[in-house]
Amino acid sequence: MVTMNRIFLISHGATEAVREARFADDESLCGTTDPLETPSRVDEVRCGPERRCLETATVLGLTPVTDPGLSDLDCGSWRGRALAEVQEQDPAGLMAWLSDPDADAHGGETVRQLLARVGSWLDCLPDRGRIVAITSPSVVRAAIVHCVQAPPASFWRFDVAPLTLTHLYGGPGRWTLRETGHPLPPARTAPPS
Repeated sequence: MVTMNRIFLISHGATEAVREARFADDESLCGTTDPLETPSRVDEVRCGPERRCLETATVLGLTPVTDPGLSDLDCGSWRGRALAEVQEQDPAGLMAWLSDPDADAHGGETVRQLLARVGSWLDCLPDRGRIVAITSPSVVRAAIVHCVQAPPASFWRFDVAPLTLTHLYGGPGRWTLRETGHPLPPARTAPPS
C-alpha cells in the first residue's frame, strides 16, 4: 500500500525586510495579523527556526517543532542589507546570484544548495500524514521546484507572498503540487447562538 503525506507549506507573515526589499535577517513580524484559518486535521506542525516563522505559528494558534530543514536561504554577508544597496555595491554579484543557481557572491548558501536541502527534507519525511510547515518564501519556492522537477534556474519564477499556502502531497520521488499562492482565509468565528 502506498502511503501519502500532505504537506501544507505556509509562508511566514510580513516583515519590515519584505516591505523594504531587504535581505532577511532574524527579524520579527511587523504589524498585527488577524486570526487566520489553517488546515484542519493536522498531524504535525513544524517551522523554520527564524523568529518570523515562530511568531507566525503563534499568530496562527499553532505549536510547532522547530525544524532546521525549513531554515531560510542563508544570504551570508547580504543578510539585513537593502537590495538597492547590494545592487549598487556588487551589481555583478547580485546578477550572478539571480541568474546562476551556483553563484554565492554573498558567501552563504547557493540556490542549488537550498534546492538540495529542501528536496532532501521533503524526501526524508517520515509518513506522518498531514504536516503544516511554516517557513520562508525561499523554502516554499525550493519545494515547488523539487516537486515539479523544474530546472534550478526556475527558482526565481515562483512568487510566494506572505501568509500564503502551498499544498503538496505524495512522498519521495512522487510529489504533486496541489496548489500554491493560496491566501490563508480569515478564521471562522462561531455562529451566533
